Amino acid sequence: MADQLSLYNNALLEVGERALSSLSDNTETRRLLDRAWTDAVDMCLSAGLWRFATRTAQQAPSTSVEPDFGYRLAYEHPGDMVRTKGMFVDEYCLVPLLAYRSERNYWFTDAEPIYVSYVSNDNAYGGDMGSWPVEFARYVEAYLASRIITRLTQDREQWNLVYQLTKRRLTEAASSDAMEGPTQFLPPGTWVEARYGRSTGRRDRGSRSRLIG
Repeated sequence: MADQLSLYNNALLEVGERALSSLSDNTETRRLLDRAWTDAVDMCLSAGLWRFATRTAQQAPSTSVEPDFGYRLAYEHPGDMVRTKGMFVDEYCLVPLLAYRSERNYWFTDAEPIYVSYVSNDNAYGGDMGSWPVEFARYVEAYLASRIITRLTQDREQWNLVYQLTKRRLTEAASSDAMEGPTQFLPPGTWVEARYGRSTGRRDRGSRSRLIG
């Protein structure tokens, strides 16, 4: 189970620094990690379509924003969203919403309601360190190490080692996360859409002989 102190100490281990005894230690490394921590979780969550951090919500149109032209409805982005996974017109998230425009913190569309699947930093989702998979925690540790290494050393080779470690940990975390989900099917090709129409999302999710995920 990950916690902030263990993440800090494992990041320090990666750069060859002494571990902290607490989050209040009066050291330069703790202060550097505190600065890196301010956006570390959101940055790492935004790097993948993590299943453990996925939240799906039905959205209602905004009552305070009325588009002047084009799409007639505005939907505000959820406050805990760090990355969109998909937008749908049905509650089972099988039929994607294709006709929309995103501007600033709103989506504009004519569909009502809409269902949004996204990576969340809420404390009950991606912000819950206690529920992080081990591989994701290792990625966060490497990310923290990469953020402080240049202030601790001018060694270009050491910096590159930490940078490569971060990339590898991200790949490992993403691969492990993908294995946790159900089997998916490739979407229908253009020939299928031409024969049956573009509403195939309600009828068929593509050839069952072509598995992915």
